[in-house]
Formats: sequence, C-alpha cells, structure tokens
Amino acid sequence: MKKLVLSTALLLVLSLSFTSCRDTKKADSIEEAVENATEKANDAAEVAGDAVEAAAEATGDAVENAVDAAGEAVNAAGNAIDDAVDATEEAVKDASESASDAVDSAADAAKKKIDEAAGH
Repeated sequence: MKKLVLSTALLLVLSLSFTSCRDTKKADSIEEAVENATEKANDAAEVAGDAVEAAAEATGDAVENAVDAAGEAVNAAGNAIDDAVDATEEAVKDASESASDAVDSAADAAKKKIDEAAGH
C-alpha cells in the first residue's frame, strides 16, 4: 500500500511539473503578444503624430498664403485709389481750365458788347 501511495504521489508531481512548463510557454507567448501589440500601438501613434505635424505645417502654409494674398489685395486697392485720385485731379484741372476759358470768353464777349453799345 505504501508503494501505491508513493507511486501515485510521484505521478502527481510529474504531471504537475509538465503542466507547469506548458503554462510558462503560454505566459511567454502572451508576453510576446503584449510586446507586439505595444510596438504596433507605438508605430500607430508615431504615424498619427507625423500626420498631425504635416497637417499643422499645411495649415501654417495656408495661413501664410492667405496673409500674402490679403497684402497684395490691399496694395492693389491702394494703387486703384491712387489712380482714382490722379484721374479726379486731372478732371478737376480740366474742368477748371474749361471754366476759366468760358469766363474769359464771356468777359471778351461782354467787353465787345459794351464797346459796341458805347459806339467805339
């Protein structure tokens, strides 16, 4: 009977040690799977970070282009205003000269009428 109990205990210890080794292998493969998942998550985070950086650069470029375009529009408007002022000055000058010529002509005509009326 002692041999039977000892044999059963020996078989039980052997079976537990083999089962224990199998669990270690599973734990190792789970650890590897976790490491792989962590690496993939880090890679995905790096790709996302690169995408955010590229988007930020593109946004900065777009803002710079918009500012440049607005500056050019302001300059063009300023040039248009300068041209309008020049044209207005020229028109006023021409109108003034025409009015002066008309006054001179009217004065000459009045002088002639006065001379005719006076009998000269």
